[in-house]
Amino acid sequence: MRIATDAAGVGSLLDVIPADERVAVVDARFVGHVHALRLGLTDPRFDASAVPGAVSVRPPARPELALAVRRAAEGMARGGAVAAGPVADTVAAALEDDGVAVHRPELGSLVATVPADPQAGNEARQAVAAVDEEAIRLRSAVKSRDGFFTTFCISPYSRYIARWCARRGLTPNQVTTASLLTALIAAGCAATGTRGGFVAAGVLLLFSFVLDCTDGQLARYSLQYSTLGAWLDATFDRAKEYAYYAGLALGAARGGDDVWALALGAMVLQTCRHVVDFSFNEANHDATANTSPTAALSDKLDSVGWTVWLRRMIVLPIGERWAMIAVLTAVTTPRITFYVLLIGCAMAATYTTAGRVLRSLTRKAQRTDRAAQALADLADSGPLAQASARALKSAARLLPPPVYAFAGGVAVVTVSALTEFGGPWPVIAALVYCVTSGIAVSRPLKAALDWLVPPFFRVAEYGTILVLAANSGVNGALPAAFGLVAAVAYHHYDTVYRIRGDAGAPPHWLVRAIGGHEGRVLVVTVVAALLNNTDFTVALTALAVAVALVVLVESIRFWVTAHGRGAPAVHDEGEPA
Repeated sequence: MRIATDAAGVGSLLDVIPADERVAVVDARFVGHVHALRLGLTDPRFDASAVPGAVSVRPPARPELALAVRRAAEGMARGGAVAAGPVADTVAAALEDDGVAVHRPELGSLVATVPADPQAGNEARQAVAAVDEEAIRLRSAVKSRDGFFTTFCISPYSRYIARWCARRGLTPNQVTTASLLTALIAAGCAATGTRGGFVAAGVLLLFSFVLDCTDGQLARYSLQYSTLGAWLDATFDRAKEYAYYAGLALGAARGGDDVWALALGAMVLQTCRHVVDFSFNEANHDATANTSPTAALSDKLDSVGWTVWLRRMIVLPIGERWAMIAVLTAVTTPRITFYVLLIGCAMAATYTTAGRVLRSLTRKAQRTDRAAQALADLADSGPLAQASARALKSAARLLPPPVYAFAGGVAVVTVSALTEFGGPWPVIAALVYCVTSGIAVSRPLKAALDWLVPPFFRVAEYGTILVLAANSGVNGALPAAFGLVAAVAYHHYDTVYRIRGDAGAPPHWLVRAIGGHEGRVLVVTVVAALLNNTDFTVALTALAVAVALVVLVESIRFWVTAHGRGAPAVHDEGEPA
């Protein structure tokens, strides 16, 4: 801590502080809660943030801070109006005038002020004493929008676990890792195929979810946000759920019941649900004139309390979904668990997709180049689709892009499902799919329903792998297909997390190296046509391992590097996954 008497002194102190350090300017007369200062000075998600009487900037905004302090000093030297207010507030206003986005956290009943006189100071201190700061801090640790199960069955006590962790120096990343390990142990228990193992798996899965809630609450409680933490949290959620599906399938196989097709179907359905959400949100991320009667109706329903919870439960968010899986695992069989999961997810997918389509059709929105680029990145088009896009760009005027994506996807999945395994027809359908997928992305995806293009591609790719593995009729084909879809799905989720973090899509060389969605579809159909059933399983396994190695190594390198260079932290407060 360094003390200055005026803005000129602040400027002199800034000159000797290393440029790679975060700095804060706090008025010596500040009166308020410690957590108010914590919110304004330590949140790593923002380059600049402020509360009354204090302002803080990260290294990227240090040059602008120096300019703002210099202007404040000049104003005080002239005796202008700028001299009347606290230096920190004057500097924060100057930063905003220079175009710097200054985050001003919502303080609620927390106090943060610079009293103008002794009486105001006494009143401020009384206001500080009247507020239970710790209660507010605990309450704000809970996610603002969450599912019914999480809100009423987990958060009332998990927030205290988060505080316990904070007081013992544990980090959100450590809790996230503990949640992953617990879920993997749960999957191992499910894989035993015994009733005791299924009961233990259900209990451990619920405990894993408690830890999953705790890591985010710990991050909010202690403001320990990080780029690496956001990636780990999002990635591990998918790894936990899909590893548990595999554990259930292995446990069922020990009892003589083959449910790998159901496990793979559940993973495909859940991943495609997420892609619908991601694509729709990216398409409307910064759209202008983004209003619709459907959205207005939704806002009206939000004012009626019980409808909010009902609609959040209908979409089967992660809390409700994991609770359902845990209970069904403990008291029924893996087959019943997957049946109920598939029915529930199908109903949720129908509800959410229909609502998004209706909103898109009734909106009068102008979508931006950024949204079009995000959808193009989510499409994951490889060299074959890009070549088709260049050669047949004029065909894009005949039909909307979603029609091409849907038609090509239906063709390759249907032909693969209805023809004999090993025949040439799936290869021909895959070639058609390469052409139609290229036409679908040959122009910017800015129309009302163009956000459907990436979900249609995901259904086509995952569905083709599923039906070919099922049609092969040999043991091991579906588990190998499960591994391949899991590796590809990781790549697609990773693309989403990079876009959300404003880091751009994965590099072009990576997309080319793993073939793009259309290239992988063509490879799988060609392998099915050229190899016998057993060798097809070996090929799927090899392909799964190759894709997993390439995307995991590059993804880990990217996120660790981003964290090391101090990239702004990303923290998702959106809809529950």
